[in-house]
Amino acid sequence: MVLILTNDDGIEAPGIQALQNAVSGESIIIAPHQQLSGCGHQVTTSQPFRVEKRTPTHYAVEGTPADCTRVALAQLYPKQIQWVLSGINAGGNMGVDVYISGTVAAVREAAFHGIPGIAISHWRRRPLTIDWDRATRWTKQVLDKLMTMTLPVGTFWNVNLPHLDPDTPDPEIIFCQPSINPLPVKYRVEGDFYGYEGQYNQRERVAGTDVDVCFSGNIAVTQIKL
Repeated sequence: MVLILTNDDGIEAPGIQALQNAVSGESIIIAPHQQLSGCGHQVTTSQPFRVEKRTPTHYAVEGTPADCTRVALAQLYPKQIQWVLSGINAGGNMGVDVYISGTVAAVREAAFHGIPGIAISHWRRRPLTIDWDRATRWTKQVLDKLMTMTLPVGTFWNVNLPHLDPDTPDPEIIFCQPSINPLPVKYRVEGDFYGYEGQYNQRERVAGTDVDVCFSGNIAVTQIKL
């Protein structure tokens, strides 16, 4: 079984190392060479891009997360890939975030081609910092569960880990619906320049949605349909 790991935080990000540590067996990292958070489902079609083979199992791609999945499926490992896993993103990707997130786009691209995928993100509750060892442990529990379940063609899993205080009990895995409410949008205006100042933690919490589940301290799992 060939597992492709990717992300939108870049191949050097601690989250993708945490994801690799959570995976049982061999995996291949094919990830952007730089940070591309929030790039959505952008793909590169008008110019060539470099794919650097750093080790036999690590490829740094001068393209987007969706490019990484595309080149893995079409060129590097055609007809061999059984799962595409993306993350662990340093920041939440709940509800309508799936349209913005490069992390999610990587597994959506896999779903286009009939390959199952799981996008994993870690909500950040400032001023706390992410404990990547803890995130690895939770992610392993999630993967052990989801990768044994039947996933209909044309769907993928979107997972959001909560940000808990140290020494608190491990969260539950809860299957839920994605929120359809928008993120708070606010800009800081300095002359002709507008700087985004959205308050992620202030987004609306509708009971039973992934936002509410994750903000309440549990692991939110949603099944997203193309």
